[in-house]
Amino acid sequence: MAAARREKSTRVRFWRWRHNPLRRHSDVVEARIVLAAWTLALLGGTLAGQAAAAEVDQNLAARRAAVHTVAVVLAEDASKIPPTTTGFDDGKVWAKVRWTTADGVTHTARTRVEPDATAGTRVTAWADKTGDLVPGPPTATQAVLDVVGTGLLVASGTGSTVLAGGWLIRRRLLRRRLAEWDAEWKRVGPQWRNLSGGKG
Repeated sequence: MAAARREKSTRVRFWRWRHNPLRRHSDVVEARIVLAAWTLALLGGTLAGQAAAAEVDQNLAARRAAVHTVAVVLAEDASKIPPTTTGFDDGKVWAKVRWTTADGVTHTARTRVEPDATAGTRVTAWADKTGDLVPGPPTATQAVLDVVGTGLLVASGTGSTVLAGGWLIRRRLLRRRLAEWDAEWKRVGPQWRNLSGGKG
């Protein structure tokens, strides 16, 4: 008895794809749904991730092309400005700077600089095509992280959505199968009880 309990049942793989007398049409349909869901999840997820990564990369390239560096001079000591400590900044502080454009006009604005910079220090800032100072584009490392992160996020989200849809379809099939079994048992059950002498 103990030996019988220890016996492991062998699991037959891909039984829905093999011909056997117990396989129903719904088993074949379910097997095809599982195959289609996994195929769509892998291919669709990969393609969606690549498309999203390419879109982010293109946007970052356009952002880099829309700005250029400009030499500015600090108009105040940055060391007198308390740094913000949000945990998400780069340790720089906002300070007033001035610069002169090619047409001889002097401009002033605020940009982020190192906190120990003193007035009169020349620093590099970023400007757009109109000459206004703007935040700099992401570094090469940040750009790679953005592209890869977006691609992975979209790929996994797309794949998970497809697999969830396949799971919902399989659940509907299971409910239908249980309803069919119930109807079959109601039809066969009385005959079974008559054959077994009315017991059970």
